[in-house]
Amino acid sequence: MVKRYLDLISLERALGILREEFGGATGRTVQVPLGEAAGRITAAPIFARFSVPAIHISAMDGIAVRSAETKGASETRPVTITDAVRVNTGNIVPSEYDAVVMIEDVWIGEGSYTVRKAVTPWQHVRPVGEDIGESEMILPSLHQIRPHELGALAAYGVTGVEVLALSAGIIPTGSELVPIGTRPGPGQAVESNTLMAAAHLRALGVDVRRNAIVPDEPDLIRAAIEEGIRENEILIISAGSSAGTRDYTASIIAERGEVLVHGVGIKPAKPVIIGRIDGKPVIGLPGYPLAALTVLREIITPLVALYGFPVPEAQTVEATLTTTLHSDIGTDEFVLLSVGRIGEDWVAVPQSRGAGVQMSAVRANAVMTIPASREGAEAGDTVQARLMVPRRQAREAVLITGSHDPCIDRLADLVRPGGVEIHPTHVGSMGGLLTLKKGQCHAAPMHLLAPDGEYNTPFLRKYLPDTDLVLVCVAEREQGLISREGASFDDLTTMTYANRQKGSGTRLLLDHLLQERGIQPAAVRGYDREFTTHLAVALAVRSGEADCGMGVYSAAQALGLHFAPVATERYELVMRADALDDPRMAAILDAIRSERFSEILEGMGGYRTAETGGMRVLP
Repeated sequence: MVKRYLDLISLERALGILREEFGGATGRTVQVPLGEAAGRITAAPIFARFSVPAIHISAMDGIAVRSAETKGASETRPVTITDAVRVNTGNIVPSEYDAVVMIEDVWIGEGSYTVRKAVTPWQHVRPVGEDIGESEMILPSLHQIRPHELGALAAYGVTGVEVLALSAGIIPTGSELVPIGTRPGPGQAVESNTLMAAAHLRALGVDVRRNAIVPDEPDLIRAAIEEGIRENEILIISAGSSAGTRDYTASIIAERGEVLVHGVGIKPAKPVIIGRIDGKPVIGLPGYPLAALTVLREIITPLVALYGFPVPEAQTVEATLTTTLHSDIGTDEFVLLSVGRIGEDWVAVPQSRGAGVQMSAVRANAVMTIPASREGAEAGDTVQARLMVPRRQAREAVLITGSHDPCIDRLADLVRPGGVEIHPTHVGSMGGLLTLKKGQCHAAPMHLLAPDGEYNTPFLRKYLPDTDLVLVCVAEREQGLISREGASFDDLTTMTYANRQKGSGTRLLLDHLLQERGIQPAAVRGYDREFTTHLAVALAVRSGEADCGMGVYSAAQALGLHFAPVATERYELVMRADALDDPRMAAILDAIRSERFSEILEGMGGYRTAETGGMRVLP
């Protein structure tokens, strides 16, 4: 029996091993021109080559004088002197003088100077080394050089800086991988993990050497590792860290060095490897993108810090969790979030937890941890959310939770130049309504069909009876049957169906139409298989996973599929009435009513815009 992991240990213990094994590690040092030093880390203290100023200079326009000769001078009792010299700001103050009288406090006559204000020794004089003295330390070692400090360094005679240098080699492995820009075939995937890893490391100040894709052949992987260890201080091997028949990373590290850790109690990313070859750390990244991201954030970033590179500390906010999350005891789980501020409170909406769902990371602006000691987190719990963006940007996030439609993404793009950042979460119309009821989203898109044929308002009256609401019509849109070969609703019981999730408006519409025709849901093959977006339904149809599914015309058009319309529905954005006082929501409303948005809808197809921007109020 193959053992899946050598030894599953806690994240805390894994980080302890990193510190024990590589805490004294050092990278290289290199000399860089001053103009290229911003952001780099000083490898040694930097000292001034000369004093600034190098000689006593005037701090004012005026006259250089002997201060004792101005004693007692005032507006009512001016003092006249004959020995002084005219100076401007920055001029040398001759050695026989020890002060400067400002030009507005002196009247210059023929061979004499009438002073109306006394000065003290060295007043209005910048003495030698006032800014810095020759040989004085400008910056200490292990300091990250800021852009404005380059000017000071130049002024003090520095032309080049010795800085820390750390090189990381990254090796992508996998016979199923294809280069970026190549459309993957069946069973293939674009090699994207190492692009992400390289960008992450460069942001930390690390030099990166990224290898070409290495197929799953032990000799080729072994050769790439040998070269990577020779050329770099850190080596990262992408994929091959699990226990599949073509996962060779752990065994090759063990041949050449030592596997210190194989398996950490974190999710996603359990099969991570921490090894050592020739005293250098070797990290095996899992192949799933979000697992790789977890290792970059939780393990590789602390490793880089051990080399003296400062790593940014994320800001945290206390936020109310909108959804109950279940987790395994004994595993620290990292959940990506969309967080935003509603009134005075932060709200956290979990993104998909699938390790291969990269859009979760694209949509997220924060991450939370479910500790190994807990079985999960309940909706309504206060959680610590680590921000992945500046706090100001997170404060501006607009949480739109409810029914999916591709036009919401286009609306988000339309308002983005104005600083409004929409974070959509697709939980269906009913899920959005309940989230709005709890005050955990700014707005909820919905298209809930009531038995009387009315959209949305009957449900809002039932679930939010005493709440002042505004319903903004995004569009009237066509719902229909998406298929490859022109299926109609009458063919539904003879085909495999891709259904939307419970609580979605599309699901309610399907149930309404089935009831009208006297068709039992059990007669529809695939009725219990749920998809969360219209595009997911269309993709299932195009791939052959299903023969048909209900969705909007724009999703069918985007994938070149047949569309048979069955209903026109009112798709509305619902918000509390006081939300209109929020400039962000006002900007969204303006965008919906804009001519440009109507043009976008018409270009996407399947939308009627006569009612777009129209507003209804409840009660």
